[in-house]
Amino acid sequence: MEGFLDWLFGIVALPKVGLPAIFLVSLVSATLLPLGSEPAVFGYIKLNPHMFWPAVIVAAIGNTIGGAIDWWMGYAAKLALVRYRKHRQARLHEQERAQHRAHERRPRKPALDERYFRWMRRLGPPALLLSWLPAIGDPLCTLAGWLRLRFWPSVAYMAIGKFLRYLAMTSALLWIPDGFWHQMGVFLKQLF
Repeated sequence: MEGFLDWLFGIVALPKVGLPAIFLVSLVSATLLPLGSEPAVFGYIKLNPHMFWPAVIVAAIGNTIGGAIDWWMGYAAKLALVRYRKHRQARLHEQERAQHRAHERRPRKPALDERYFRWMRRLGPPALLLSWLPAIGDPLCTLAGWLRLRFWPSVAYMAIGKFLRYLAMTSALLWIPDGFWHQMGVFLKQLF
């Protein structure tokens, strides 16, 4: 995995490529791969301060498209599960019919959607304003697809949340003086 990431960063080296690299890193980091895009956006803006708004917008667009991909992955997983259950149920029914025996109905378990994700259904697409959160944002987008929340409102709320995240994180990082980052680099070199 580390070799792949080194290769990927070599291909999309920020000073050479610029905004397409920001887009690609943001898109990949929004899928279920463990990759953060904030350092890339911050590094690019630190090198090119006049590109603050284009970099934030491109990062938000890439991250939103990645969230939409997560939504579709959740939707496809739900459809696959439904098809599997129907096929399995039909196969069991044929086996029982072939054996000519009366079958007892087993009590059904509560549906996964209703039991565990009632709050997400109640909030609907506005819950995706939280898609910017680390560790739970990407699975939240996948869950929205699983629950079949409306696609375009979901994408709109994802875009708002992700744009506000990049705006807040990048602004906060830029306000921290350069001396702090140099001291942090020295500390990390001593640590490793």
